[in-house]
Amino acid sequence: QVPVVESGGGSVQAGGSMKLSCTAPGYIFSSCEMGWYRQAPGKERELVSKIDSNTITTYGDSVKGRFTISRDNDSGTVYLEMKSLKTEDTAVYYCASTDCPIGPGQGTQVTVSS
Repeated sequence: QVPVVESGGGSVQAGGSMKLSCTAPGYIFSSCEMGWYRQAPGKERELVSKIDSNTITTYGDSVKGRFTISRDNDSGTVYLEMKSLKTEDTAVYYCASTDCPIGPGQGTQVTVSS
């Protein structure tokens, strides 16, 4: 399993923005579909968004129109830009591939306060 490093989390007030990053040091995952997942306390891990090798994106209903996933294959980085954050977006966010043995990492905590 290729390890990844998720970063960019923190605390923000509702309505704010945040951008998460995911890298696989020394590994270029350009041919892999990459996804962002999240897990809130007491809830199951859910898929937030994914982007395939052709940059076709998919979003969960709860984040459509607010979150944007993107990738930079040259640097092997996947991003999740989050806008209009809500308290219910509070969770640990993870990055992993849906079709390659990549990730998830330790995750990055996102806390949205009212």
